[in-house]
Amino acid sequence: MYNLAPAGAPWFEHLADSVRALGEAAREWQLAASHASLAHAQADVQRRILHEGKATGQPSPEAAGWKKTPAQRRPHSEAVFGLQRLYLDLELETRRWYEWAALVFASGAAWAVREVNTGAQPSRVVLELDDEDRRLLPGSFDAHLAFFQAERYSKARKLEAAYTRLTGCLGAGDAADAIAEQDYIADHEASEMHDLATVAEGAADAAYAYGLVVEEALGFVLLKPRAEHRRRRAEQRAAQSSDAGTAAGGEE
Repeated sequence: MYNLAPAGAPWFEHLADSVRALGEAAREWQLAASHASLAHAQADVQRRILHEGKATGQPSPEAAGWKKTPAQRRPHSEAVFGLQRLYLDLELETRRWYEWAALVFASGAAWAVREVNTGAQPSRVVLELDDEDRRLLPGSFDAHLAFFQAERYSKARKLEAAYTRLTGCLGAGDAADAIAEQDYIADHEASEMHDLATVAEGAADAAYAYGLVVEEALGFVLLKPRAEHRRRRAEQRAAQSSDAGTAAGGEE
C-alpha cells in the first residue's frame, strides 16, 4: 500500500512513509536490474543455436565506392548479438541505478533514526540534492548502533552485521579504485584489485538489506513517540469528556 498516512497524521507516520518510499524505489531498481540480467543471459550466443540462413543486401543505384558492394547478412545472428549488446547496456545501467537507490534508502533510513534519537520530529527524510541532475545523494549510514545495543534491541546484532557488510563492500570499492588509479599496477595488485572489485559488486544488495534492517530499527525508535502521542490523545479525550459532563451538569 502507498501513501498510508493521511495529511493530518502525526509526523512519525509521515516519516515512516518517507523511508518506505525510498525502500520501494530501491526495490523497483532491484527488480529492473534482475530482469535486465536475466534478459542478457538469455541472449547469450553461447546458449543459443543460431540459424545460419543468409540474406543479401543489395545497395541502391546511388551508392558509391565500397558501398556499391552487396552485403551478406545472417539475420538471426545479428539480432542475437544486437540484443546481447542492448541487454548488457541495460544491465549495467539498471545496476548502477539500483546501487544508487539502495544507498539512498540505507542512508535515508539511518538519517531518520538519528533525527528521532536527537529529539527531532521530521515528517520526511532530508538528504543532500545533486546540483546537476537533482538526484538525492546518499549520506551517512550511521544508525546509532550504540543506542540499540544499550537499549538491548533484539535485532542489534543483525543491524551491526548488515552495517559491517555494507561498509566492507564500500571499502573494497574504494580500495579497488585506489589501485586502478596507480601509474603502475603489479601482477599481485591486479589480482587484489579484481578480488576487491568482486566484493564491491555486492554494495547494492548490501545497502538494500541494511536499509530494510534500519527501517525496522526506526520502528523501534518510534515506539516512544507513538506512545506519547496516544497518551496525549487519551488525555485530550478525557478532558473533552469532562468538559462535556460539566456543561451538561450546568444545563440541569
